[in-house]
Amino acid sequence: MKLYHKIILLFIVSSVTLSGCGYFETGNVQNVGMLLDSKIEGNAWNESGYEGLLRIEKKFDTDVYYKENIDTERKIRDAVDELVHDGVNLIFGHSSIYGNHFSELARYYPDVHFVYFNGGIYNDNVTSLNFNSHAMGFIGGMVAAEMTKTNKVGVIAAYLWQPEIEGFYEGVKYQNPSAVVEIDYIKSWDDTEMAVRIYEEMENKGVDVFYPIGDAYSEEIIKKAKEDSLYAVGYVEDQLKLAPDTVLTSTIQQLDKLYELTAEKFDKGKLEGDILTFDFQDEVISIGAFNKNVPEEFQEYINETVEYYMDSNLLPNEQ
Repeated sequence: MKLYHKIILLFIVSSVTLSGCGYFETGNVQNVGMLLDSKIEGNAWNESGYEGLLRIEKKFDTDVYYKENIDTERKIRDAVDELVHDGVNLIFGHSSIYGNHFSELARYYPDVHFVYFNGGIYNDNVTSLNFNSHAMGFIGGMVAAEMTKTNKVGVIAAYLWQPEIEGFYEGVKYQNPSAVVEIDYIKSWDDTEMAVRIYEEMENKGVDVFYPIGDAYSEEIIKKAKEDSLYAVGYVEDQLKLAPDTVLTSTIQQLDKLYELTAEKFDKGKLEGDILTFDFQDEVISIGAFNKNVPEEFQEYINETVEYYMDSNLLPNEQ
């Protein structure tokens, strides 16, 4: 019985592939789709990705589709089938969870290019996009170290592997060697409750500048810091507007611009199946506006540091 079901499934997939071939007569952008593993609203990472989809819609005058909460193998397969039937030939998976699934599905849809974030899996029509976020963490750490009054700053991370963590630590220690860096992580992008608990534990230890590097909870931690008259460094988006007296600056990953650039490459036939990494030099990572309490001389110093890094690929501790 199991073998029978497998044969039927392969027949269905093959039929979908064949029926979809008529949509894809060229390698140019036709319709574009995006899968998200959670909701867009209230999630800085997802909101920025969605903005990228809208930029593609405007630039290429094409139809775009998005599907939220696509977080299981069955949901991903069904969503891809639907997108292909809608004439989509460029699909963005807005999370690392899509790598394995896209690699499998790409065999059945050779005329569709699959793009996802933060992974090491690729093939002819699967591309992994990655931010080199070590440097942006370093710059954020410099700002936190300069502005702490207690000499204690804290990183609330989603996962221990995030490059921003080491970068932030190095930036703090470069700017203020006597500062203590508290680091804890949640093992999730979305667990706001745990993030708040970690925040409260760090606050009790005297931490007065926070770096919440998680999609769904960065805004909540900034709100908590605002209530307690403490500081924070924003993440992914320019979050100064959320709390102008709280956010010192933001380490920005310009997902919207990166998605547009990726679509342009695909449209020109230059998007290869590969692991692609982006940094300040690619103008998709930047530092946001500064809090008015950050001294102007220090703001200028940070801007000069970023410019030097863009020219030399060297951070201050490497010069």
